[in-house]
Amino acid sequence: MATTSSMFMYSLTIQPPSSITQAILGQFAGTKEQQIITASGSRITLLRPDPLLGKVTTILSHDVFGIIRTLAAFRLAGSNKDYIIIGSDSGRITIIEYVPSQNRFNRLHLETFGKSGIRRVIPGQYLAVDPKGRACLIASVEKNKLVYVLNRNAQAELTISSPLEAHKPQTLVFAMVGLDVGYENPVFASLEVDYSDSDQDPTGEAYLEIEKSLVYYELDLGLNHVVRKWSDPVDRTATMLFQVPGGADGPSGVLVCGEDNITYRHINQEAFRVTVPRRRGATEDPQRKRCIIAGVMHKMKGAFFFLLQSEDGDLFKVTLEMVEDDNGQPTGEVKRLKIKYFDTVPIASSLCILKSGFLFVASETGNHQFYQFEKLGDDDEETEFNSDAFPSDPTEPYTPVYFHPRAAENVNLVESIDAMNPLLDCKIANLTEEDAPQVYAVCGTGARSTFRTLKHGLEVSEIVESELPGVPSAVWTTKLTRNDEYDAYIILSFLNGTLVLSIGETVEEVTDTGFLSSGPTLAVQQLGEDALIQVHPKGIRHIRADRRVNEWPAPQHRSIVAATTNDRQVAVALSSGEIVYFEMDSDGGLAEYEEKREMSGTVTCLSLGEVPEGRVRSQFLAVGCDDSTVRILSLAPDSILENKSVQALTSAPSALSIMAMADSSSGGSTLYLHIGLYSGVYLRTVLDEITGELSDTRTRFLGPKPAKLFRVAVKGQTAVLALSSRPWLGYSDPLTKGFMLTPLNYVGLEWGWNFSSEQCTEGMVGIQGQNLRIFTIEKLSNNLLQESIPLSYTPRSLVRHPDQPLFYVIESDNNILSPATKSQLLNDPSVVNGDAIELPPEEFGYPRGKGHWASCIHVVDPINAKETLQCIELDGNEAAVSMTTVSFSSQDDETFLVVGTGKDMVVSPRSSTAGFIHVYRFQEDGKELEFIHKTRVEEPPLALLGFQGRLLVGIGKDLRIYDLGMKQLLRKAQAQVAPNLIVGLQTQGSRIIVSDVQESVIYVVYKFQENQLIPFTDDLIARWTTCTTMVDYETVAGGDKFGNLWLLRCPQKASEEADEDGSGAYLLHDRQYLQGAPNRLNLMCHYFPQDIPTSVQKTNLVAGGRDVLVWGGLQGSIGILVPFVGREDVDFFQTLEQHLRTEDAPLAGRDHLIYRSYYVPVKGVIDGDLCERYALLPNDKKQMIAGELDRSVREIERKISRFSRTCEQGWHIERGLVRRGIGNGLIMCILNIIALRQKLKRESSLELVI
Repeated sequence: MATTSSMFMYSLTIQPPSSITQAILGQFAGTKEQQIITASGSRITLLRPDPLLGKVTTILSHDVFGIIRTLAAFRLAGSNKDYIIIGSDSGRITIIEYVPSQNRFNRLHLETFGKSGIRRVIPGQYLAVDPKGRACLIASVEKNKLVYVLNRNAQAELTISSPLEAHKPQTLVFAMVGLDVGYENPVFASLEVDYSDSDQDPTGEAYLEIEKSLVYYELDLGLNHVVRKWSDPVDRTATMLFQVPGGADGPSGVLVCGEDNITYRHINQEAFRVTVPRRRGATEDPQRKRCIIAGVMHKMKGAFFFLLQSEDGDLFKVTLEMVEDDNGQPTGEVKRLKIKYFDTVPIASSLCILKSGFLFVASETGNHQFYQFEKLGDDDEETEFNSDAFPSDPTEPYTPVYFHPRAAENVNLVESIDAMNPLLDCKIANLTEEDAPQVYAVCGTGARSTFRTLKHGLEVSEIVESELPGVPSAVWTTKLTRNDEYDAYIILSFLNGTLVLSIGETVEEVTDTGFLSSGPTLAVQQLGEDALIQVHPKGIRHIRADRRVNEWPAPQHRSIVAATTNDRQVAVALSSGEIVYFEMDSDGGLAEYEEKREMSGTVTCLSLGEVPEGRVRSQFLAVGCDDSTVRILSLAPDSILENKSVQALTSAPSALSIMAMADSSSGGSTLYLHIGLYSGVYLRTVLDEITGELSDTRTRFLGPKPAKLFRVAVKGQTAVLALSSRPWLGYSDPLTKGFMLTPLNYVGLEWGWNFSSEQCTEGMVGIQGQNLRIFTIEKLSNNLLQESIPLSYTPRSLVRHPDQPLFYVIESDNNILSPATKSQLLNDPSVVNGDAIELPPEEFGYPRGKGHWASCIHVVDPINAKETLQCIELDGNEAAVSMTTVSFSSQDDETFLVVGTGKDMVVSPRSSTAGFIHVYRFQEDGKELEFIHKTRVEEPPLALLGFQGRLLVGIGKDLRIYDLGMKQLLRKAQAQVAPNLIVGLQTQGSRIIVSDVQESVIYVVYKFQENQLIPFTDDLIARWTTCTTMVDYETVAGGDKFGNLWLLRCPQKASEEADEDGSGAYLLHDRQYLQGAPNRLNLMCHYFPQDIPTSVQKTNLVAGGRDVLVWGGLQGSIGILVPFVGREDVDFFQTLEQHLRTEDAPLAGRDHLIYRSYYVPVKGVIDGDLCERYALLPNDKKQMIAGELDRSVREIERKISRFSRTCEQGWHIERGLVRRGIGNGLIMCILNIIALRQKLKRESSLELVI
């Protein structure tokens, strides 16, 4: 198969996977503060829990470009820092550390032990560490175990030994943990099954008698080898092990968790066993046994306990009571095992208890939770069960124990961390008519499932909204002296006056400030050590600390039209076009320079940068004029107001701001000139700190209103607040340091400024109409905003109303009691009081019932009501499996909602008693559904689609066309087109793309004259299709259940033949090829994103922008595929990829190219996630790669940014038109060229350079 392609796509992840497979706790920064490290797909993320605020913040996220199978933290004896061991699919063991000073992970060791990929005999599935940090054991599912000795050398650097083998063939491992044995030889415990006898026994008797064993492996540090120390049979259902503290802290050993039991086991110790308590209630099955699925052990001074979680989400506190000596001291021998109900939290993949008294729950599905401990459950009234009541032999009979679940008492939820896994369907639509579309997704499982709206923006927390007596035009805040921590005044400028408010415990008007209140204000500044400046149209007021006022009046018949200030300089523009410049002198006064500069047009805006540290002045003044130019003037004493450079613009500038910001290209900070235009366009250009030259201009359309710019501080960094029809924030990304321009999720503002007080240390103050608003921005790390609407069951599909901003969601859950069955059980007269309590399902889940289905249809309004408007429960043990909207021609093109259901379905092996197709009519503009009728079919219809005014249905292998009748649907055509099971349908014209569950896609044509459905093209490769969409008439994009994305294209000749009139008979009798259709599809692109795509859609993310493919993945990922227009960009990114694979090799040792080619060689796709890592490289490596590509670092970052901004609603990049001392005549010529370029820019990415 050729790996070159004529089609190329740029793949980029908009939202990384949110499903956490494992979370570990440790002091990774080398401080006393604990951090959490999580593994999500191929990403390793460092989280910092803040005990004071009760929040979890993301510090670092790193894509290792490999599948992370397991993580472990360890610490060398005597050290105060934890290292991280990664077991991945690279066939290597990786040890990394977190470097806080550089905020990155540093790889310390990478030891190869086997082949890459996930194989049952290659270690990497299990990882156990000695609690004293002396050794680790990495094991495979079968046979192989390797022990590495960890130590430090003379330079105190971590060392790792050659591996010691502990292999045992024909042995399956179920769990593994390191024992706490103090400083004796390290011991590792393993749950194993030896299947050698059952492998040789054809009768199957040996399999029935097979035993599961708890095995101890001891590492002899003296002899440097591993021995199998002890083995003992345990319960055959055992699946988990938990380490029991040893040495001075406890008795050592392990807890073995199996079905319905927890057993304490250790060498030379008696076994103690307790059963897992079961829920009591009218809707609970008293015979259903529970398993432990997650747990954590926590050590305190002189004590320890376990929190173990069952599959219902119930937490149980497990403790060990010790035998005491005559002095009442524990002897290290276990007396009994105790268990009691603690609380109920969401089902977790990992639990972490922090020393600061918090519990982190990495949920299997839905949001992750961060709880605070209120108490440890020692003094509650819950019944405690102990091992005295249960036999230690798991085969002996015992009496089950029960408890009543209740609302949480011991833990209190302090933060819920957004997570979208599993993401089951999503749609892109612009229902709010903003400048960018939104993502509407259904995710989660059971009662914790949600309908989510995602939009691009930053979350804003409003503190104050206050109505003012008039409509202000501007607002400022100022301190009284340079060393003040907080602002003292808020100054509001009105059309005919100025209002000064003092900031304290209350905000009130003050009049004795020295400010001129009888006219409007243009600028306010705290000057020097303790002075204030007020610029107004008639002059400048210099207010000293002792309230003395010096006034500089504007020249006669002229007024000030624009002003800019910093803490040492003031520049004003007069109505005559003159620039007047002032500087603070040695005694704190304002000295006017004699040199004045007359501009050719009216000055619209000015900007001075902040005075750099160690300097006495800012070097440059930016001047914007109504002739659509910006000039940079020198402020050096020997060249005052001399022209340094000029930039021609497409519209007159409305705002300017010179500021230094962090820059990923240089690794430090760079001086930028930010420009806002009256046309609503924002430009950012680099200002050379020596020459004043302007370069590397980037533009962005903000909205139809003139753009205003303000320097603000957010999260300790300088940022630019840009206001047009909506507010935007320009800032440096906390992780990559790249520049981001993101809209704020807030009302449109006319003016903004910094605000700092005791209650709000880092906020902003803004004006919206007659209202004064004070707000803060909490997070810069997440620029996708989520709004959630709760659903009832696991969502299966999502459909939008064709005209209204409404969505319809089908939901169904297996082995869950339906509402009718549940109410019947609760109303049973034999139910004992206390058992009839119905628990909230979003906390405790739904009651289980084998073979039962609960299913419903929801009408969701995400825009206006932001809630579900109607819920239709399905009865008769039916479950909804598919849905679509159909406009039936026979009903005057009225649109109906059609839902496919299955009755008494069994998932595996697949079976059902019947299928149905329900038809609903829209009422009240789609807000209500009216049931019309349902049609019985042989199997559940897994695919439905509107097709030429009729309904297209996939039932098993058959494709059918139905029309709407009075009492049921009427079958019009049928053909067997799929080899196994139809799971998806797409259409354009008379062409239908049929997705088969395991045989890729089949192209089918419908011949209207003959009323026949004829398959004419299928695929070479058996793809287990999960989702598809048509890219164009001949191309289909899709995903499969192994985590691949692909684009397939029908050969042009076959496509044309299928559409010819009268070709039905020819196609029907055309010779089949290898028992399939006559033609084969061509593979255009193939890529492995390592998440199972559940939805894919062709859309554009910016009005008038190019079409892209947006896909959603099961683990909560959202990604895009952007098509390349020219071959030049493809060659550039292919070369960049090759360099990055070498210079920034994946952290866990996986080969990047082989990783992206997991099942099929990658074809026609550039990995944008890898290219994005260029910005994170050290400067020397950036320069080296730039040299190889014969480009500058800034040019490479700009090219990467052009694609990455596609998902952030379209950055357009163009070179600035900049030359020193350029004449007005030439400027007009340039403006004509720019106008031409604006016209051409819609059609191509042409760059014009003067």
